Formats: sequence, C-alpha cells, structure tokens
Amino acid sequence: MSEASRFSNYGESLTWLYNFRRILPKRDLNGIKHLLAILENPQEEFESIHITGTNGKGSTVAMIASILKAEGFKVGMFTSPHLSRFTERIVIDESEILETDVLSLLESIRDVVDSIQPIGKEIGFFDIVTALAFKYFAEKKVDVAVIEAGMGGRLDATNVVNPLASIITNVSLEHTDILGKTVFEIAREKAGIIKKDGVLITATDDDAVYSFFKEVCRRMKSRIYRVGFDIKYSRLDSSLDGQRFTVEGLKEVYEELFTPLLGYHQIKNASTAIGAVESLSFKGLNISRKAIYEGLANSRWPGRLEIMHRKPLIILDCAKDPEAIRSLKETLLNDFVFSKMIAVISISSDKDISSMIRYFSEVVDYFIITAHKVMGRAAEPSIIAREVEKYRIPYELAHDVKDAIQKALSLAKDDEVICVTGSVFIVGEARDLLKQVLS
Repeated sequence: MSEASRFSNYGESLTWLYNFRRILPKRDLNGIKHLLAILENPQEEFESIHITGTNGKGSTVAMIASILKAEGFKVGMFTSPHLSRFTERIVIDESEILETDVLSLLESIRDVVDSIQPIGKEIGFFDIVTALAFKYFAEKKVDVAVIEAGMGGRLDATNVVNPLASIITNVSLEHTDILGKTVFEIAREKAGIIKKDGVLITATDDDAVYSFFKEVCRRMKSRIYRVGFDIKYSRLDSSLDGQRFTVEGLKEVYEELFTPLLGYHQIKNASTAIGAVESLSFKGLNISRKAIYEGLANSRWPGRLEIMHRKPLIILDCAKDPEAIRSLKETLLNDFVFSKMIAVISISSDKDISSMIRYFSEVVDYFIITAHKVMGRAAEPSIIAREVEKYRIPYELAHDVKDAIQKALSLAKDDEVICVTGSVFIVGEARDLLKQVLS
C-alpha cells in the first residue's frame, strides 16, 4: 500500500468515500464486478439472502438475521442508509463494524479504486460500500449475510451475489427518475434479483406485479411464494411492547409468535422472513421452530415505530414515501390512543411530498416543519408548509431538527403524541437528540 493511499484517520476515510457520486451517469454492474474481482470476489466466500422492495426491507433483514443468529449461524447484515453512524450499515451478530476496520478496509479498497478509474471503470459510493461489506464478511468468515439492495435490484451493486433466497417485499413508486415512471417499470428493476433455479418470496399486494414476478420465475425456473396466499398470517393482539401473531408458513404453523416491532405491517414482514428462512430447506438448511420464535422475539430495528418516551408518547418512524406514511397513519389510528398528534416532519426533496402530507393530514393535529441536515437532500420547509396549508392544519417552521424537537417537547402534554417522521435522516438526527434530552 502506497503512503499516498493511507488515511490519517477514520473521518478522513469517510470524507474520501462520500466524495464519490451516489448515482452514476451510466448504471451498470461493470464497476462493482471489476472491483470485486480484484478483491478476489469476497461475495463468493459466504452464503447470502438478497432483499429488495419499496418498503419493509430493513425490518425483514433484521428479522431474518435474528432468526439465523438464534439458529447458531454467524450472520452478516448489510443495510442502508444508516440512522446515526456509518458503521450501522455493516453488522455481524448485532455488532457494528469497528471504525478501525472501516479505515483499514477503505485504505485497501482505495488502492484498487485508484487503479480502476484510469481504465474507464466508473465506481460510485455504493459500489465501494458494498465491496467493503463483502470483504469484511469474508474476512470475518460469516456463514450467511442478509443483504439489502440499495436501489432497485437489477443494476444495484449488491446484485452480484448468488443467494439462497431472494425477497421482494413490495413495489410502489420510488426513485421514478431512475427506476421508472410506473409501478410495473419499477417491478421489472426489482425482479432483476431473481436467480436461475432460485426461490423468490414476495409480499406484493399488486396482482399484476405478482403475475409478472411469477412469469419471470417460470422463465428462470425459480420457485415463487407469496405472502398472504402461500404464507398466511393473523394478528392476535398488540400493545406498546409488541405484537402476538400466528403464521401459516410453507412448512409449519407457528402460533403465538411475538415481535417487539410495532405496526400491522411488521407482521407481514415477519411472515416474509419466516417464508425466507423456511425456503432455505430447499438448499439443505433447516431452521428450527425454536430459532424462529426466539429470533422474532429478539428482533430490533431502530427508528421504525420506535417508542422513545411514554409521557408524552414519542414515536420515531422512517416513513419516507406515500406508502410508508399511509402505513404509519393506519397504525397510529388503529393501535394508539391519544388526544392530540404533533408531527415533527422533514421530507427529502425527491419524494412525493403532496401525497405524503395528504395521507398524514388525516391523523395530525399540528405540524412542526423543518429540514434535516443532509446537504442537498431536504425539501425546503416552505414547500412542505404549502401542502399542509391545503388541509388547514396549524403548523410552524423550525430552524433545524433540534429546534423542532424542543418546540414539540414544549407543546406536548402527557396524553399527546409526538411523531417524528418523513425521512430516515430526520429520524436519525432526532433519535440522537432525544437520547441526550431524555437520558
């Protein structure tokens, strides 16, 4: 390794990484394949489960990883984006990658990237992060890595693995400037993770999308199972501590399951996770009932209907698009009791702000509108305010997330709810702030 390639510290290594483009002008897998080949294809050193979809990916990843860990496997987990720390993206058995490991791995990857770029292989931010994760998992000798696609699927950097199972949680409009203008176009991109002679678990509610997936699986000679049909579920009860539910899986019936994750949609995600781990039996890996029960009971996924405080009730949720906001709204109406809802909200500028506010206005009594600090991503609060004004709901603007949280805490009574939502980024900021304020 040349001296020029050495970083002086962890912060400098991340600065180098974040200077790479998030979206490359030409989307293909050539860059990541070339990078991984020079790194001796670390993704071939471990088994994997690959997940894409519009919503529910991270929760499903967390549940599957928890089940596999309960079975005794050494499990890697690769997700994005992070809430508070870059190291949250790469986890083994619930332990985040160390900053020192990030530093050393980025130093070795930097040498490779520097050698690739002059020969015309374009490398982006997510290519490097994916390579870092795969190299780390290989070096630490994980048994299985549960891998979340960053965007879409077909041309996502993670789509170089040959997984034991593929999962497409659901499909709705997202990243329409990149993935396509219609749900069907986006479904085509996500179907790119379906592998020959593989297995697909999907939780899509769209019959046309399911029919398309089924046809792709037929051509690829891949099995396909649909949550809600081949895998059935029903909720027994719920509280602020979690939910009890029953799942009729591919192989067995699981009664009196429990997850601490809140919201009816999490039962659907849990059913998807069960279908995925049951399908591993087709590849010779049998997961016990005990591991499924234990893994779901121990699942954690911060920032998703996460309760930070009880009086007033403070809820964090990373709902970042209309479908996620609609799911959050329904959960708040059906599963919570409160006299008033105060929403602290920031939305990224590339989202369907109008639809998000339309759905959320059905449950919110007062908006505190701000902008998260991710440069170039947050919508101007005035744009969000114009949408709120359509529904004649009172609001105020806050200078930043800290100001917004302070305003909300000063307004909320014990029987009221503060809900922080609209983006992963505002939830990450608010979570860190609330930990300090409420400790």
